[in-house]
Amino acid sequence: MSIIWLTQSLRFVDLITNNGIPVSIFAELTSLLMPRIFSILAPVAVFAAVLFVYNRMLSDRELVVMKSAGISPMQCAVPAIIFGLIMSFFNIFIYNFGIPWAEKEFNELQWKIKNDVSHLMLREGEFTRLQNGLTVFITTHEKDGSITGIMVNDERDPLSKVTISAEKGRVVYTEKGPKIIMVNGARQEIDNKDKQFTSVSFERYSVDFGMKESSRKKEAGVRERNLKELLNARNNPKLDEKEANRFFVEGNRRLLNPFFNLLFAILACTGLLCGNFNRRGQTKIISISITIMISILALDLSLTNIAVNNISLLSLIYTNLFLPLIACIYLLLYYNPAMLRRKKQIPDEVLNHE
Repeated sequence: MSIIWLTQSLRFVDLITNNGIPVSIFAELTSLLMPRIFSILAPVAVFAAVLFVYNRMLSDRELVVMKSAGISPMQCAVPAIIFGLIMSFFNIFIYNFGIPWAEKEFNELQWKIKNDVSHLMLREGEFTRLQNGLTVFITTHEKDGSITGIMVNDERDPLSKVTISAEKGRVVYTEKGPKIIMVNGARQEIDNKDKQFTSVSFERYSVDFGMKESSRKKEAGVRERNLKELLNARNNPKLDEKEANRFFVEGNRRLLNPFFNLLFAILACTGLLCGNFNRRGQTKIISISITIMISILALDLSLTNIAVNNISLLSLIYTNLFLPLIACIYLLLYYNPAMLRRKKQIPDEVLNHE
């Protein structure tokens, strides 16, 4: 998670370098990505953890002793099943509460970073470069939202240089973007051509930052919506058919995907518990288990896209989960390779006689 968080956070480094936001805001913004990353990595992490533990127990002959003592593969798999269930229910919370909240906060904070000039970009006692040729300095932020001790250096016009100072002011937002309104100050200008200097005092003066304000999202995205909205999306007249299908499929995946933790926990231990013990290692069984796990994940992504285009195939997503799960449980309950080998070694005449 730390490595993926680091790679994802690199996308927002320009917010620090260009917009000059504090590191604390940057950390808050990127940390809101963690629930989404956790939901993706959790099933794979569960699979790797269970596979490692059971392989270690098999290498140390602990599972061999347990089987010799009469403990069945299903009994040996109970700890992995409990672990998978715990992670599954925790992921249900993450999918249906953690991710929607984090996505909403992420989009809100991202909008503020791009548009809230007064609180995030203009910091007390620092020169803030808002764009090429425009630098703003403020002394303090007041509780009522105003700012005091303002100085603006505007060199955007190549024909002149303007420096404006004022006692106090306020940043306001208009359709054309944010601007600063200053009161009780002075405007000083130097003409670059003839080097003339002019100075005037003013009671009220405004400077346009030239930053176009991005509009807020009219509709929440898929990740921001709650489960009820997603499952009822097909009854929403505002959505077209494909968009409604996408929302409906996402709602079903929020109920289904957390149980990949249970499936992968059982899958990781099934091969080691039902397979034959090999003193040279369990490389073959582990490789097969990993291949099956990757195939299930790849099928889930493919079937999701197919279901969006054809909602009648939504059942395939459920089949991709429950069919391997039932197969693993069946093997743990009924598959006994030692008994099969014993039947092959004993002649049929002896078995019939018995």
